[in-house]
Formats: sequence, structure tokens, C-alpha cells
Amino acid sequence: MMTRILIVDDTFFIRETIKRMIDGEDFTVVGEADNGEDAVNLYRELQPDIVTMDITMPLKNGLEATKEICDAFPEAKILMITAVGQQKNVITALENGAKDFMTKPFTQERLVETLKRLVEV
Repeated sequence: MMTRILIVDDTFFIRETIKRMIDGEDFTVVGEADNGEDAVNLYRELQPDIVTMDITMPLKNGLEATKEICDAFPEAKILMITAVGQQKNVITALENGAKDFMTKPFTQERLVETLKRLVEV
């Protein structure tokens, strides 16, 4: 069965890159959001298996969106994707319920491997 992914990033290029990297890897993209507010609403609507979540976004950042999603859905599997130098935010993200994190830039191999590991959690 295909793992359902919600991609959240305010940068169109990053969303497209993630889609391209996971294409053909037993993942299907069920939705995309470019801000944390839409991410929360789409999570409620779609209830994907995994969310890739950027931290720095308009309206509601990834840390706030992660907390809101995980408070309502403790089983949510959120992979935070951060820019280099945001270590403090990573700790907050994990405290807010994120299951794992990666820093940009990342390789296709690392992304796919991390997503597959999250499926097993």
C-alpha cells in the first residue's frame, strides 16, 4: 500500500523537489501546503501517513503547525525539514511532537530512507 504524504513548504521549488525525489518509491503525495495554517487544515482533512514540514513559513510556522497537529492527532508522523543552523528549532519541533528531522540540503537517498523508517514507527 502506498504511504500518503503531505508536503508543507513555502517554497514551490522545495515541494517539487520532494515530489520528484519520492516518485516511484511507494509514496503518494496527497496534498501540499505553503503555510502552517493550510498544513493544519489539510492534515485534518486528509489525515496523511507522514507530513514533511518546513519550519519557516508565513501565517503559522512549522513549529506551531506541528504542535497543533500533534496535540489533536498524537499519532501524527511529522518529519521536520530545517535550514542549517536551526538546531534550537529542532529541539522545539521534537518537543512539539515531530518524529524526526532533516536539514536542507538533503539527498534523495536520505529523504526516502527517513520516510521509510517513519512508516515503520
